[in-house]
Amino acid sequence: MKSAIIVLAAAAALAGSAGGARAQISDDVVKIGVLTDMSSLYADATGKGSLAATQMAVEDFGGKVKGKPVEVVSGDHQNKADVGVALARNWFDNDKVDAVFDVPTSSVALAIQQLTREKQKIFINSGGGTSDLTGVACSSYTAHWTYDTYALSNVAGRAMVKRGEDTWFFVTADYAFGAALERDASNVVKETGGKVLGDVRHPLNTSDFSSYLLQAQASKAKVVALANAGGDTTNALKQAAEFGLMKGGQKLIALLLEITDVHAIGLKDGQGLILTDAFYWDRDDDTRAFSKRFLERVGHMPTMIQAGLYSATMHYLKAIDAIGTDDSTKVMAQMKATPIHDFFARDGHLREDGRMVHDMYLFEVKTPAESKGDWDLYKLLATVPGDEAFRPLDKGGCALVKSH
Repeated sequence: MKSAIIVLAAAAALAGSAGGARAQISDDVVKIGVLTDMSSLYADATGKGSLAATQMAVEDFGGKVKGKPVEVVSGDHQNKADVGVALARNWFDNDKVDAVFDVPTSSVALAIQQLTREKQKIFINSGGGTSDLTGVACSSYTAHWTYDTYALSNVAGRAMVKRGEDTWFFVTADYAFGAALERDASNVVKETGGKVLGDVRHPLNTSDFSSYLLQAQASKAKVVALANAGGDTTNALKQAAEFGLMKGGQKLIALLLEITDVHAIGLKDGQGLILTDAFYWDRDDDTRAFSKRFLERVGHMPTMIQAGLYSATMHYLKAIDAIGTDDSTKVMAQMKATPIHDFFARDGHLREDGRMVHDMYLFEVKTPAESKGDWDLYKLLATVPGDEAFRPLDKGGCALVKSH
């Protein structure tokens, strides 16, 4: 009788233990929310392609982790912080979402970062650019995966100033991303021995750049730098060609230019542009294989933001699988402890400030004569190792970084 009681007690303990293990996946589902721009100026670079990249990773992972389903939901934040926060808060409070991904538009990303800190939920940012996400505003729940304003400015700005293109004028989007991009680029120009002759701010999602470009032209700066993104960048570049800025001897640099932007502009107007990117579809066999699948599904080659989201989703799911829980603190610790080796990042690693460090690339847009096909748009000028491209760990002002 006594042995029977012991056996029963052991069985009950095992059952309790198994139940506890099952409960490690909260609500018996891992749910990812892709919060993005589905309808405005960043929709091509992010939007439906961001959702598709995340879904592709989940499908390739097998659709489950530790026997529990992985679900993906999406929302359009309309580039408004209050809309984004309301959507994400509802996801957390009512829809059992475990992590928010993407979030282009830095002002929205900063607001979501504050919410995810409050809710202790993981935030993997691919679309937002401000380097403040891993600087003064850093959070132990955030991974900044793909690019940031420091890396964009550092890679292209340093290269151009060293070539003698040392006087700059900025045409800047008037919100958090544009301000951070101009700030980081200005610092690089000055540190490398150049001068900033002036700047002008334009509203987000504007259609008429004539007055801003005339001011840039009048400055006589060797470089006119566009500190904006998406539709703002493509509109500015097309109008700059009409005004003859480059024919007049000024160099034009788009500090954030996606492959979908270059495709929309066309090589006739885009040829010779210098840009920094984290990904190019034609880099090697692995990037070509992923990009071919993405093209068939979405209709265009993946941007760095979309490719980065596939990489981030896989890393997130692998972390949950490795430790058997979707607890945010434990998952982030596992993500930081595990190197990233995939088609997007070679020898990538996630730092304590949340920055995912990986190689960045300096490209020049091909001439029409150099291009061999519809998406054959870039030629590689330089590969910059992540530790050189991204801001040094001790320079961002992140409170998570221990002083050494």
